[in-house]
Amino acid sequence: MSKIDWSPLCELIGAHQKVLLSCHVRPDADALGSELALAGFLRQLGKEVRIINPSVQPKGMDFLVGEHEVRHVGDGVATEDFEWAEIHIILDTSAWSQLPGLANFYRKTKSRKVIIDHHVSSDSLGADEFKDVTSPATGCLIFDLGQALNCKLTPEIATFLYAAIATDTGWFRFPSTTAYTMQIISELIRAGAEPHRIYENLYEQNNLPQLKLMGRVLGKVQSDFDGLLAYTIVTCEDFSATGTTPVDTEGLVNYCLTLAGTQAAFIAVEQRSRQVKVSFRCRTDWDVSKIAESFGGGGHRQASGAMLNGPLSSAVTKVLGKFREMFETSENSRV
Repeated sequence: MSKIDWSPLCELIGAHQKVLLSCHVRPDADALGSELALAGFLRQLGKEVRIINPSVQPKGMDFLVGEHEVRHVGDGVATEDFEWAEIHIILDTSAWSQLPGLANFYRKTKSRKVIIDHHVSSDSLGADEFKDVTSPATGCLIFDLGQALNCKLTPEIATFLYAAIATDTGWFRFPSTTAYTMQIISELIRAGAEPHRIYENLYEQNNLPQLKLMGRVLGKVQSDFDGLLAYTIVTCEDFSATGTTPVDTEGLVNYCLTLAGTQAAFIAVEQRSRQVKVSFRCRTDWDVSKIAESFGGGGHRQASGAMLNGPLSSAVTKVLGKFREMFETSENSRV
């Protein structure tokens, strides 16, 4: 059970009719699944619900969206679409940097603002926060909220929440996974979630260009700091040569962490803008969220990200410097 007292939010939802849901840019399965599940719960209560995000979801998430309307900034969204809402709930982030474009609309409206999140990194968004940084996924929080609202778990909502929780726990291998996490998963399967189909839709839909990109990226993996760190890079040339885009690098950083003895990993992905998106991963003894925050990003202790200015070589040098500080600080603390 989460540490959150949901009664104030239940009262707020009960007193209003129009609810707008948003999540972070480039939504992952936890963000998108949590949104869609909460939308389902709210509609059971007779609420009017709209979903507007900072950007379109990756194609791999389209199976979750299905026939549901999920709009994004730049898709003809106007101020009126945000002014419509009495409550605006932001899910799976509490950082301004994760709300590009959408933040401008968010600041202009008088709707009651709510945050539901489990990330450590946080800004003051002027909202009522319902946050539990010990929760393995925002999907777990939405499951608890659904229970507090006395809503029903339908097969569709169960699928949304299973995808959210399974992905953010690394399919239950991350240390954030608890016995309660698995109790939730049991309830979701009982309600109709089909793990094999969800996994197939998320991870077994690669095309040939994506596999070729994977080969190029894994061929560049390097090890540093006596094997404690593994990392790789992706250039715009890699995308051109394989017919892929930055979205197709999702999850590749995790392969770096499979190298025996490795305690941390990162992937640096060159964007068309020549900025560099860096995704960080680490094992339980470390905290890469601090590295991400030093570059204006954020996330979890074991999984975080940030956007750095290019060129790529300069960004990688800066990141390596931060890892050196992290490892040296840890070594000194043990002396």
